[in-house]
Amino acid sequence: MKITLKLFATLTDYLPVEARYTNVTELDIAPDATIAQVIDQYKLPPKLVHLVLVNGKYIAPEQRPTQTLVEGDVLAIWPPIAGG
Repeated sequence: MKITLKLFATLTDYLPVEARYTNVTELDIAPDATIAQVIDQYKLPPKLVHLVLVNGKYIAPEQRPTQTLVEGDVLAIWPPIAGG
């Protein structure tokens, strides 16, 4: 099944080279794949996975290991942002 993965800020370095400019890539994942499995597949450091949205809805850290994705979902991930 296909989903869209969007990585932001420093996380774009974990995307395939051809997707880094747009920060978006399409993935073909198993029908029962969880958010945590997608994060693991891309080897995203846990400390850098801060804000996670599926179709614009926030997914809390404790939900990520069990929340499965469905065809057409958009998974967006941001690292912690600092500034002022």
